[in-house]
Formats: sequence, C-alpha cells, structure tokens
Amino acid sequence: MIRTILFDLDGTLLDTAPDLANALNLLLVEQNQPPLPYEKIRPVVSHGGRALIELGFNINIDHPKFEALKSRLLDIYKANIAIDTALFPGMERVLEYIEANNLLWGIVTNKPSWLTDPLLLALGLSQRSACVVSGDTTVNRKPHPDPMLYACKQSNSQVQECLYIGDAERDIQAGKQAGMLTMAASYGYIQEHDNLSDWGADVIIDQPEDILHWLNNQQ
Repeated sequence: MIRTILFDLDGTLLDTAPDLANALNLLLVEQNQPPLPYEKIRPVVSHGGRALIELGFNINIDHPKFEALKSRLLDIYKANIAIDTALFPGMERVLEYIEANNLLWGIVTNKPSWLTDPLLLALGLSQRSACVVSGDTTVNRKPHPDPMLYACKQSNSQVQECLYIGDAERDIQAGKQAGMLTMAASYGYIQEHDNLSDWGADVIIDQPEDILHWLNNQQ
C-alpha cells in the first residue's frame, strides 16, 4: 500500500517554466541577444541552468563564458523565483487528498537547496511536505537512487510504500533503482525526442488528476 507520494519539482509538482523562461530571456537581452519564444524554452526547463544556457547561447560547458552566464541566470531567477510559478492545475486537489487521507507527500529534485527552499517558502509549501530533498542534499543526484532513499528516511517510509512522480527519464530511473513505484508525467517539460513509454515507468499520467484516480484505486 502506498503511504508516501514523492514528486519531482520542476515540471511535475510546480510549473516553474514561466519564471525560468523569463530569467533566460532577461539574460539574453542583457547580453544583447534576442529573446527566445516560451514554447522553445519550456521543454528544456527540467534539465536545469546548464541546459538553458546551452539552449539560449548555443554554447557548451567548455565555453569560457559558460559558468559566468549560468551563475548570472540563476541569480536573475532567484530574484524573480515565484512571480508566475504555481502548482500545476489540479495539483492542489491532489495534495489535499493526500493530506486528508493521512498519506504523506514530499519532494525530490535536482534543483539546489538555495533555490528550492525559497521557492517552496514563497508558495507556502514548506510546512506541508514530509521531506524536501534537493540536488545538494545528498552526495549523488538523480538518476542515482541516493536522494530517493534519503527521502524515505526523512519521511519514515519504506521504499515499497513510496510512489515517485517525475517528468524526466532520470526521475524514473532513480525511482526504479530505489525500488519505488514510478509515474511519468506527460504534462511536464517533455522534449520532442522523449518517448515516455521507453522510460519503464509503472504508470504514465497526462494530468495531475490521474494521480487521484490511481490513489483511489489503491485504497
């Protein structure tokens, strides 16, 4: 029986793409580059600052300006971290259901804690979650299972009692390697070449309400 539902953050629990896209476009304008359409930025958001710099400036990590640009991007983002970010439509109902049925929910993200913590605080989610595991909480990040196992410890849950939901292949890999049930969120930041059916998730969901249907069938 599932007792704890764990979420990836960007693209699964929260729609952070508007604020991250805005930060990238502000940086592009600052660097005398044309801004990019939101539709082009959205699918890349789950892969973090590095992927956004690669997209926006068409350079890789070996470029001498790469780290400075990434640092500036994240500074801009932190200063505007919760302007347009919100729970995905229907996700509040999911969280309320979990809480009302004496289940637990938590977050396992590769986002660093210096961004994760202020974001959750701004949205009033910090006190509601049973655990928050950021990209720098454990030595290894997803797709390594360490963050998942740490989340189990923090929430006093066994791996077989946990369900992990994410919108990237590394999320499913991390959950499966830890021994959890997994859900792939197709409503998240999915890139054109992604084929969710190849990820090996136990369930693929198209909207947050699908989590409710699945949980109802488990009771």
